[in-house]
Amino acid sequence: MRAADRDRDRVADILREAMAEGRLTAEEHAERIDLVYRAKTVGELEPLIQDLPTEADRGRPPYGSSYRPAPAGAPHSPTDAAAENLVAVFGGASRRGRWRVGPVTRAFALFGGVDIDLTEAVFEQQQIVIRAAAVFGGVDVKVAENVTLRGTGTGIFGGFDVRTQEAEDPGAPIVVVTGFAVFGGVDVRPKRGKRLKDLRDRIRRELD
Repeated sequence: MRAADRDRDRVADILREAMAEGRLTAEEHAERIDLVYRAKTVGELEPLIQDLPTEADRGRPPYGSSYRPAPAGAPHSPTDAAAENLVAVFGGASRRGRWRVGPVTRAFALFGGVDIDLTEAVFEQQQIVIRAAAVFGGVDVKVAENVTLRGTGTGIFGGFDVRTQEAEDPGAPIVVVTGFAVFGGVDVRPKRGKRLKDLRDRIRRELD
């Protein structure tokens, strides 16, 4: 069975929890995460978490030997369907300019860098979420000065820095950044001098 993005994300979540609990070292976590995002099939993912607790105890569907992929044609959640992945492994990935950003963007950097510039972006909805993970790499996110910026994350031998701000306009886009950094960094901040002039027009009309 070919692996889907949601399969890889589920395994990555288990590995992150295992490292936070001390079950994996940072080096072991980095090695397994690299294999997660290179995996083509579900069979390649399962061995990476066979020696770890599944998600059953955390109130989410279990993954591992008892996991069964959703049947073909099963509906995906709106978050899964609309998510965009930016992956940099020993390289770089970026999104900038006037681009349409969906409700969820996942950024993963392993010995590489991901650059996300939202200063000219068009938003699919008022609030968007960026899930950032940096392992021996970096994720940089820039927003305009007049949007709301919130975030929370964990730095393990690394930094997770979000320069939060609240926009004066209640209808301004809201950017929420979550995730972790291991021997790397996640840096999220407003870009000085960048403001969205057509603030309300940046959000799709169907939300009105």
